[in-house]
Amino acid sequence: MRARQTAKQGPGATRFAKAKKTLALLTMVAPAAIWMLLLRYLPMGGLVLAFKQYKVNPRNPTFLGNLLNSKWVGFDNFKFLFMTNDAWIIIRNTLGYNIVFIILGVIIPVAFAIMMNELTHKFAAKAYQTMMFFPYFLSWVVVSYFLNAFLDGQYGMLPMLQRAAGQTPTNFYTTIGPWPYIIVLANLWKNVGYSTVLYLAAIAGIDTTQYEAAAIDGAGKWQQILHITIPNLRTMIAILFIMNVGKIFNADFGLFYNVPMQNGALFPVTQVMDTYIYYAMRNTGNVSMASAAGLFQNAVGFVCILIANKVVKRLDSESSLF
Repeated sequence: MRARQTAKQGPGATRFAKAKKTLALLTMVAPAAIWMLLLRYLPMGGLVLAFKQYKVNPRNPTFLGNLLNSKWVGFDNFKFLFMTNDAWIIIRNTLGYNIVFIILGVIIPVAFAIMMNELTHKFAAKAYQTMMFFPYFLSWVVVSYFLNAFLDGQYGMLPMLQRAAGQTPTNFYTTIGPWPYIIVLANLWKNVGYSTVLYLAAIAGIDTTQYEAAAIDGAGKWQQILHITIPNLRTMIAILFIMNVGKIFNADFGLFYNVPMQNGALFPVTQVMDTYIYYAMRNTGNVSMASAAGLFQNAVGFVCILIANKVVKRLDSESSLF
């Protein structure tokens, strides 16, 4: 009798039972899905702004009305990125700094994570980890004033030490030479701690029996790092590498705007895509050009992610992002 009742229930009852079972999970996912829809996908309709000459009509002050009535200009809004005399400098600085950030952003955090993992004193390891992670929470405005305490021509520590040594103090905010190194060091100081914590978490997930077996076989610490730790980090390294390559045509606006104190004398080594767009938009107020610049950066980043993922997939299919 029970068998007949189960047969009569059929697949519909089974689907209902599964839906009821997952209702709690679907309810948990719903807020995030709505947030993604409203704040990430719905605004994509505004990408058409990059291809129009947006003008505000006093008789129709709504954004949608002005957008629909604005003139279609195609790719004209993209030209300002490449028509300027400084286009080569902007592209060179943006790509050059990001390439250095990507390379050093892998080597240094991995090295620090391995060294901190080898510390036997747990309190010291936690203290170092906290001190390295703390700068990540500081804004670039605060960092710029920390740096100014060292570099200021009148009261900075380095110029004062030069005067005490009988040397002519360097005016860092008008001297181009040191700034590529200052920018790189400031970026590393602020962001290395975050990446180090990620790699430490990956190291903590490595099966300790691998190290025990290697030790029994006579492998030293250096050999264990080369043949166990680093190979187990390759997936994390590959994923962070792919994500960072996607931002290769974007620059950290706070870093390049605040740290040099918006000094025009340093533009040859501090002007990047994001700061150039900011200054151009501040002078012209053309929101269509700003939208075009953002679309261009994201389109290039998307292509770079696909290429980087393809390369990683060829080298190690298990470490690719998708």
